[in-house]
Amino acid sequence: MANYPFTAADLEALRQWDTPTICNALELVAPHRRGHGFTVRPMTAVDPKLPPICGLARTGTQRAAFPSGRSKEADRAMRVAWYEYVADAALPTVVCLQDLDDTPGVGAFWGEVNSAVHQGLGAQGVVTNGSVRDLDMFAPGFQGIAGVVNPSHAYVHIVALNLDVTIHGMSVRHDDVVHADRHGAVVIPHDVVTKIPAAIELGARREKVILDMVKTPGFNVAKLRDALSKADDIH
Repeated sequence: MANYPFTAADLEALRQWDTPTICNALELVAPHRRGHGFTVRPMTAVDPKLPPICGLARTGTQRAAFPSGRSKEADRAMRVAWYEYVADAALPTVVCLQDLDDTPGVGAFWGEVNSAVHQGLGAQGVVTNGSVRDLDMFAPGFQGIAGVVNPSHAYVHIVALNLDVTIHGMSVRHDDVVHADRHGAVVIPHDVVTKIPAAIELGARREKVILDMVKTPGFNVAKLRDALSKADDIH
């Protein structure tokens, strides 16, 4: 079993903040990641009111536009292998499934059944450029962050598992820490997971100086300039 520089409690703690706030913190503790490592296209949340999800990535690829070309038995074996892979984790997971079709989202892998199955296997949710369906029947508490909403399975099937994937510009590897909510998703480097809360607190103190100044009588650019300078001095 892999050893991680964080615990399940550390990942759970990050769920109290939305994904933009996590991105803000990463600008402080991992500035080299400022321009990449997050989704860059609009996504749909199955339930926007759910709290963020945060866990170890379980990665795979799918297609749905055409049959797999495999036998029924081979398709079933791949599906079972996928479930075994998702279940093999010591910490909560976030599934990251890349749709390889030319038009992603032709067929939905995610609906009433697979949301319940994956939740039972320890996943908090899925991030995919593909589609979701059965929005009112998703397993309660299981989040779907998807590129498309679609009514059909089409010929959906798992192509491969445990490999590097890219979802709306976000590159993800097996066991990456992924944080996601209705805004999208971001990968958090392992070595900064435990540094995120302090960075969020620092960012909040800097922002407070500006937000408080905005509310003062006679607010103008000169006062804003002063607030920006004071914010920069907070460490």
